[in-house]
Amino acid sequence: MNGRRKPKARAADFSTVVVLRLYIAGDAPNSVQAVANLEAICREYLQGGHKLEIVDVLRNPRRAMRDGVLVTPSLAKLAPNPIANLIGNLSDRSKVLRALGLAHKPGSVQ
Repeated sequence: MNGRRKPKARAADFSTVVVLRLYIAGDAPNSVQAVANLEAICREYLQGGHKLEIVDVLRNPRRAMRDGVLVTPSLAKLAPNPIANLIGNLSDRSKVLRALGLAHKPGSVQ
């Protein structure tokens, strides 16, 4: 019975999936930097416990308009609550971590 509980506890550790959407403008320097910064944060702090959608507003301007995005790069944390939005190249790691609700320890989600 203990063997069954351990997998359930491990599964619970990964039950919180952080859903992110990053709006970029093609290969603009700030967009490229935002992608690199966010991927590094996800790799270090979320370790697969996330879903990231990257929307290029140059290729899909209607989507950007529909979602109300006026500035790129722009990151939207869609889940779990609270929802958060950040603008910029995401180089201020502590600000990004706070907005995403992440603990300061790698691999931990608050």
